[in-house]
Order: sequence, then structure tokens, then C-alpha cells
Amino acid sequence: MASALNRRVHAWLADNPDESILRWVFRTILVVTIVVLAADLIELNDPHASSEAASPQLDIRKEPTDAPAENPSVLTPLLKRLMPLPKGDPALEQPISLELRGGGRLYATGTITPGSARAFTEEVERHGEYIKTVVLNSPGGSVADALAMGRLIRARKFSTEVEAGKTCVSSCPLVLAGGLERRVGERATIGVHQVAAVRSANAVRTDNDMSLAQNVSARCQRYLADMGIDLKVWVHAMETPHDQLFTFKPDELKTLNLVTSVPESRPEKPRS
Repeated sequence: MASALNRRVHAWLADNPDESILRWVFRTILVVTIVVLAADLIELNDPHASSEAASPQLDIRKEPTDAPAENPSVLTPLLKRLMPLPKGDPALEQPISLELRGGGRLYATGTITPGSARAFTEEVERHGEYIKTVVLNSPGGSVADALAMGRLIRARKFSTEVEAGKTCVSSCPLVLAGGLERRVGERATIGVHQVAAVRSANAVRTDNDMSLAQNVSARCQRYLADMGIDLKVWVHAMETPHDQLFTFKPDELKTLNLVTSVPESRPEKPRS
């Protein structure tokens, strides 16, 4: 059979000139190419195409809730903890007020404005022998004044406290850190964020603005170290945009030494 097939091929080649053979080969290649392209087109338009061909370049998969990701993003814990700045309490929007109540408790309520440290110093000079604890409820404000208040608190060996459900955020935790003993009640909000660079009149950030912000940041770190506070407190502050807050959980406050004890529950007394 092989010899008969061989004779037929030789006979066909002898009867066909070179030009006809080349034309036949070209037509064969063209037909094969069309068939392959048609098969590829059918596969691309097939809704049941293989998962490998249909997979996008960026595969975003939702991890099961009970199975932690093998390589979680370093930003994930931070993003879950951010919250907007607290609003809605008119008392906190006013410049800080100081009121000495029973038990040697000096209540400092409101925004820390430039000059708050001077007013606080004058109050301590008048009633320092009666003051035992500085009770804070503040959305923060002037960093320089907060640092000065905190250092005076430590020098006078006062305690600091944030009562249950109250607020101490932005620069206020710097004042809290000054207490020789530091207490935070249940559901109190303790939070930090970046120091906002001072803006010039034309609202354009300058090198001097950035230098000032870095200088203030260095002062805050040195202060926290002097107060015996874990500097991770300031790391969280620097990672958080100045229009948001990183809020601490109760166990973190203790771990970072921002809190030394839990305050005793006190019934709210009516103000006379």
C-alpha cells in the first residue's frame, strides 16, 4: 500500500507545475488560518468560557469573615478605626471654661484656644491647693497651650480624668497625658490626628508651614516621652488626616500608658 501511495504522489507532482503547487499550499495555509481564527472568536464570545480566559487582570476577592487574610493590608486596621470629628455639642465649641467643683475637681470644658494655658495657670495659682483632678471634656485646639497645660499639671502632681461618655480628642489627650494619675470612663472618646500645618493668607502651603508642623510634632513626641506615654500614640496621630480621628480602645489606652486606672463611677450632681 505504501508503494502505491508513493507512486500516486510522484505522479501528481509530475502532472502539476511548481506554480500550481505553491498556489495549493497557500490556499491550504489560508484555510487553516481562517479555521483557527474562527475557533478563537467563538471561544471569546462563549459565556461559558474557561475561568482562566475570563479572569480580569485585577482579581479582588472577598475573604470569608471567619478566615483572616494571609497578607492583610497595613492600612486595614487604621481605616476601620477612623471617624469624623465630633460635632453637635455647643459647649465644646466655646473657648475652654474652668470650674472648680467639690472634691478638688477642676472641670475644663470646651476648645483649647490660644491663651487657654494662661487662664489655666491663673486658675491653678488661685486654687492650686484645692485642686486634685483636672476633668477634661474638649475637642482639642491649640497644641502649644495643651502642652503648657499638661506640663503644669504634671509639675503640680494633679490627676487627669475624662468622665464616662465625654470627649477628649485632637490636642486634648496631650493635657490628659500630664496627669500623674490618668483615668478615662466608659464610652469616653479619646482620639488623635495629625497636626494641621499653619496656612498662609493665600491658603498655599509653604516650606515654612511644613517646618512649623514638623517642629510642633517633635515637641509633642518629646513631651509624651517625658510623661511616660508610649510614642505609638503619636504614630497613630501622624497616620490620621487632620479632619478625622483615630480613636483608642480601652485596652489600648492602658497598653500605651495613656490611662493608669479606671475612675470610680460617680452620680451626676446637679450644678448649683
